[in-house]
Amino acid sequence: MNMFTQLANLLAPVASEPIYVVYRAVSLSLIVAMGVAAIAAIVLVMLTPGNSQGIDALGGSSETFYGKNKGKSTEAKLKMWTLICLGVLGVLAIAFFILQINGIWVH
Repeated sequence: MNMFTQLANLLAPVASEPIYVVYRAVSLSLIVAMGVAAIAAIVLVMLTPGNSQGIDALGGSSETFYGKNKGKSTEAKLKMWTLICLGVLGVLAIAFFILQINGIWVH
């Protein structure tokens, strides 16, 4: 059994055959889009630097304003894109759930 067959078995059945083809295409495209959004969110979270100072806080070294704020723009952009990816993932998951309702696809 390949991956697409297993995914198709998870989908709610639809009574009419022509609608089922559209339903299956939309559902599988939403699953792929959710996978891409999830992988992008994981990568962005892994690229985002941590907020803790770690061992540097023990040294008592003072940083300049430029040194402290040098990475803020990149860090802020990574956080913004992470939130966008997670928002897209949430919207796609809700849309996928709504499309699983059998009454939508039966005339």
